Amino acid sequence: MANPTDQFLVKTIVPIQIGGIDLSFTNSALMMAAATLTIAGGLSLALSRAAIVPGRSQALAEMLYEFVARTVTDSTGREGMRFLPFVFSLFSFVLVLNLFGMIPGAFTVTSQIVVTFALALLVMAVVIATGIVRHGVGFLRLFVPDVPASLLPFIVLIEIVSFLSRPISLSLRLFANLLGGHIALKVFGSFVVGLTGAGLGYSLLAPLPLIMAVALTAFEFMVAALQAYIFAVLTCIYLNDALHPHH
Repeated sequence: MANPTDQFLVKTIVPIQIGGIDLSFTNSALMMAAATLTIAGGLSLALSRAAIVPGRSQALAEMLYEFVARTVTDSTGREGMRFLPFVFSLFSFVLVLNLFGMIPGAFTVTSQIVVTFALALLVMAVVIATGIVRHGVGFLRLFVPDVPASLLPFIVLIEIVSFLSRPISLSLRLFANLLGGHIALKVFGSFVVGLTGAGLGYSLLAPLPLIMAVALTAFEFMVAALQAYIFAVLTCIYLNDALHPHH
C-alpha cells in the first residue's frame, strides 16, 4: 500500500537559493499561484461584461459576493463592511485551495499547518491592528469582562489565553480536517487497488472500500466548502471583537 502521507510532501519545482536562503518555487507555491490567478481571472471574466440582467458567470460572482457580505454583516454589522475585501479574499483563497486539493494528483496546500497558521496570524494581526487603531488602550477591555472583582484576575487570564489560542485553533481546524480527509481517501483508494489485484476471492470485496471512497469524496467536497466558510465566519467574529470590545 502506498504511503498515504506522500501526497503532502512539499517538492521543489524550481530551486532558488539567495544568500543561503531557500526561496525555491515548490508545488505548494504553484497551487497558491494557480488559486490566485483562478480567483482573479474568474472574477474578471465574470464581471467583464456586467449587465443589469446577469449571465451565469456574473450571477455566480454576485451570489458569492452577497454570501460573503451577508456573513460579514451578520457577524460585525454594517460597520464591518470595510473588511469585506479582506474576508472575501480569505474565503475565496481557502475555498479554491481546498477544491484544488480534490483534483487527483494535485497538492493540497491547506493540509500544511505552516500555510493555515500563516493565514491565521494574518487574521489576528488585522484584528489587533484594528482594535488598537480604533480604540487605543480601550481595546484591552476585550480581556476585562463584567464580572465580580474577586474573579477578575482569573477571568482576565482565561481571556488572554483564549485570545492567544485563536490563531492555533483557527489554523488547526482547517489543517486537521483537510489532512485527515485526504489520508482517509488515500487509504480507501489503496484498499480498492490492493483488493482488486489480490485474486478473485479478495477482488469481490473491492466494491466495499470503493463505495466508501466515493462517499468520502462527496463528503470532502462538502468539507472543502464548509471549512472555508468556518474560516471566514471566525474571522468576522474576531473582527467584531476588535470593532466592539465588550465592557
